[in-house]
Amino acid sequence: MVLRTFALVVVIAVASGASGVAGQATAPQREPDVIFVPTPADVVDAMLKLAKVTSSDVVYDLGSGDGRIPIAAAKTYGARGVGIDIDPERVREATGNARSNGVADKVTFRTEDLFTADISPATVVTLYLLEPLNLKLVPKLMKELKPGTRIVSHAFDMGDWKPQQKQTVSGRPIYLWTIPQASQRR
Repeated sequence: MVLRTFALVVVIAVASGASGVAGQATAPQREPDVIFVPTPADVVDAMLKLAKVTSSDVVYDLGSGDGRIPIAAAKTYGARGVGIDIDPERVREATGNARSNGVADKVTFRTEDLFTADISPATVVTLYLLEPLNLKLVPKLMKELKPGTRIVSHAFDMGDWKPQQKQTVSGRPIYLWTIPQASQRR
């Protein structure tokens, strides 16, 4: 009887702990700054072309949602990709999408806050956020990214930091910036 009671207590404790961990794993660290809105395929293609992505690039997508941008970079250009999203559900979805697209060996997704994640390995950064978030990211981009890193944003610019190029695809603006040499940064 004591052994059975002990076993029952262990099972309940493990089940409680497991459900607590599972609950934590499905909830974002904090509320996302934007809702997930997928970037249309033609805009994804145009963003990657504008950034001149190649097989030697490492494309970081900040707020990566379902992973379509890093996946397209890997499939079309052979680039490596990293998606950063605060929502674990989006990260699970993106990871599954990478597997089903045959690029799981080239693309990874991480559940992280884009404002604290290490983005220093990036040679290309893609964004589909809001202008206030882009503005908040500028100091991080300038501090962590190497000169020559390209940044492409769908729909939203970066205020006073004027883009080098702007295109319109299906009525949607996309912008390109390049991280300047340290002596030219603001």
